[in-house]
Formats: sequence, structure tokens, C-alpha cells
Amino acid sequence: METHRRGETISQATAQAGANIAFVKYWGNRDDALRLPLTNSLSMTLDTAVTITTVMFEQGLAQDVLVLNEQVVGGEALTRVARHLDHLRQLAGVSWRARVISRNTFPTGAGIASSASAFAALTVAAAAALGLSLSPRELSVWARLGSGSAARSIFGGYVELHTAARHEDAWAHPIAPPEHWRLADLVAVISREHKSVGSTGGHRLATTSPLNVARLAHVHTALAQARSAILARDLEMLGDVLEQDALTMHAVMMTSQPSLLYWEPGTVAVMHAVRRWRQEGIPAYFTIDAGPNVHIITEPAHVTALQDRLRELPFVQDVIVCYTGAGARLLDVSTPTTPSPT
Repeated sequence: METHRRGETISQATAQAGANIAFVKYWGNRDDALRLPLTNSLSMTLDTAVTITTVMFEQGLAQDVLVLNEQVVGGEALTRVARHLDHLRQLAGVSWRARVISRNTFPTGAGIASSASAFAALTVAAAAALGLSLSPRELSVWARLGSGSAARSIFGGYVELHTAARHEDAWAHPIAPPEHWRLADLVAVISREHKSVGSTGGHRLATTSPLNVARLAHVHTALAQARSAILARDLEMLGDVLEQDALTMHAVMMTSQPSLLYWEPGTVAVMHAVRRWRQEGIPAYFTIDAGPNVHIITEPAHVTALQDRLRELPFVQDVIVCYTGAGARLLDVSTPTTPSPT
């Protein structure tokens, strides 16, 4: 196709961002178009589950091109990326089309926050390639338009996303750096399949659940407990909060109209196993994002034992080991001296 031919590169940049695992979840929007969440959320950025994205603005490119994990991608994924680039192009006052080459080090679209790392990396790379000088807070605000959770992946360590009624007021900020508390997240991969209903679609269904009001009433308490647990490095307190919030969020999903049931038999098997291992003295707690895969949060001293036990479970295809990670960062940049609007 003509749009896939390479033209002269005007500017380009490469960025890397980590996925994040939410301890107090983001589920449901007060404004879907602006991705303004119903509540605040709190997460830990991961170090090895990352997206690396190169954005190349090319002269003569008729439309944006997306290459994801070495495959040219169209449809809704390309539309979503192009729409996000439009926000930044408008901010920079240019109309250049871009070739976006992105890859993940972990399964895509399977409930491991690939959209969070993807849009954080895309925002940082595109802003740099366009010559925009944006603060971390501004990068967080713009990343949120691509994926609400991407606002948190701009930062490392432990991060809270604040919601608001206006676009410019909804942004994330770190509450503790990565070195404050090194936790491990073992992702038990139950399925690598792309989920049939993504988080964007799921957010629209949250308010159809009769349980959503109850979850919203409790989330402020959960956030306060999670903040206190992180600052005190209290895994038992944090574990109680993150398990309850994950189960509450999935209860909302299961009772929405239509119902969303992301769990598979392996999901339930891992949850039961984690609780059994905890009774045996291993401090480990589970949480689940919008998908079947289970995150087990523990301290580094217990990673090897838990990894071995998880691999023995029949439904577990793989175990991805992550630790508390840094925020999004530029790997390379080559920008024009004087940007042109054409």
C-alpha cells in the first residue's frame, strides 16, 4: 500500500514505559471521551513488562501506520493510536503523519496493562519527536487520553491517578519512588489470547452494575489504606486491600449488563493456591486486572519458591517476574530544528 512506503523522516524518537499493576483499580469513567475516571486509582509500575515504541514522522506519509510486535495493524488499534497522535499534533501545530513501531515484552491485550505501557511510551516518544517540552504532569495528562492507566505509567514506583471534572486536572503523581519498597509481581499467565472485550469497552459498562455504587462508596477507604500500607511497607495491610478491591471490581464486571466474565478455571485455581500458600506461611497476595491472568504480589525473598509452585499448576502457561520499576523514559530522539506546520 502507498501509505506503507517509507518517505523522508522529519523527526523521530524512541521511548520505553512499564506496565503497571493497580492495587486499587480504575474501573469506569465519568467521561468516556476524555477518559476521566470515576475514582482515583493507585498502582505499582513494573520493570520488565515494558513497551518500547518508536515514532517516526515522515514526509509524504498519507496516513499513520502502526506496526505492533512486527505486524502491521489496522482497525480500531490504528484508529486509537492516530487519534492519540492527533492530540499531540494539534498541540505542536503540525500535521505530519507517523510510522509507529512498537513491541511489548509481555502478552498484549490479555489483562497485563499493555495499553498503559503502550500509550505512556507513545506519548513520551511522540512528544519528543514533535519537539514538545512537556512536564511529567503534562505527559501524564496527555497519556490519559490514550489509556487512563497510562497516566500512571509515566511515573515509576507507586503512583496515584487523581480524577477530576476537567481534562487538565486529571493526572497521576508518585507517592513513593521505586527504591522505597522493592516488591515483586509474579504474573501467572493463564491465557495469551487477546480479550474479546477490552478495558475501554468495559469501562462503559461499569455503571450498569448494581454493585458499582457500593464499590465507589468504599474506594476512598481502600485508597487511604493502600497509601498507608505502602508508606509503612506493610505487605499484609496492602495485600488485604488489593485482594478485596480486585474481587470487588470483578464483581462489578460480572454483574454489569452485559456481564463480563474474564476469569478462566486457571484464574480461580491460582487464587485458591495463593490463599493456601499464605496459610502455609508465604506472604503472597493476588490481584487481577481486566483479564484472566493473575498477579501475585510478594517480597523478593519468596519469588523463587512461588515461581516454582506456580509453574507446577496445570493451567499456568508461564510466569513473568517483575519488580517495582522506573517511569517512562526516552531512549533516543532526533527532532527538527524548526518544526513546520506541513
